[in-house]
Amino acid sequence: MYKIAILGCENSHADVFLKLIYTQKLVTDVECIGIYSNEPEEAERLHVKYGVPVASSYDAFVGQIDGLIITARDGDNHYPYAKPYLDSGIPMFIDKPITNTEEDALAFIKELKERHIPITGGSCVIHAQHLKELAKIVKEKPDGEIVGGYLRAPMDYDNIYGGFHFYAQHLVQAMCTVFGYDPLSVHSFKKGGVITCVVHYPTVNVTLDYVDRCYKIYYAAVSSETKFAGDTYPVTDCFVPEFMEFYRLLQGGTQSQSYRDFIVPVMIINAIHRGLESGKEEFIRQLEEI
Repeated sequence: MYKIAILGCENSHADVFLKLIYTQKLVTDVECIGIYSNEPEEAERLHVKYGVPVASSYDAFVGQIDGLIITARDGDNHYPYAKPYLDSGIPMFIDKPITNTEEDALAFIKELKERHIPITGGSCVIHAQHLKELAKIVKEKPDGEIVGGYLRAPMDYDNIYGGFHFYAQHLVQAMCTVFGYDPLSVHSFKKGGVITCVVHYPTVNVTLDYVDRCYKIYYAAVSSETKFAGDTYPVTDCFVPEFMEFYRLLQGGTQSQSYRDFIVPVMIINAIHRGLESGKEEFIRQLEEI
């Protein structure tokens, strides 16, 4: 039996993962020995719903678990929550945003790599079938050269969980899934309830629209020389493969994302945010292979 804990269970992911384990019985050899949240009422709600114990501190499970899920709403909590468990070397699921700041992302990933800790997480959208199909078009170019792209996702700009950073990774990682993790710079503009970004890749520009969360539409498209391929796509279908990726790490599997790509979205999000404040083209921090 694999023993896990969930830290930051105020996020909806905690509820989804516990439902997969205890209600849907997606896997039968995983036990959640406890949960923690800095919002006690959310932890209590899950305790009542699933019977999982509630801890009074995020380091309560050190030395007791085989894997760790961190789903705090505020990305500033992810690295601190993980720190007590780093020496254990256990696999970790880190929800979006990995961290809010570039400095925390670099420090966090350095410690994870030094300890060879298998990781998964980020935005669930990387598991969307539509994005995988678009990524194949970008790679294989069946309709000629790629001339552009367009993606849309919800935004939550004003909140207590890190502001723009809280929800921004969904759209950024959808873009990276399709067009790659090597954009160079970005122009960002905000008008009303929409943030529009033009992201500059070495050979193509991609346009992003962040739209207020009351319009929960996820859309992605690729424009080729002779064809335009685009559609809306669901994200609810992504939760099972997202959890199963973590389960595969529990079983000793290797991670599918590189350490570098795991934190590239943090660099892109921060460049977008800087651009909103400066009104200028902002260059995305380029990382050596990590």
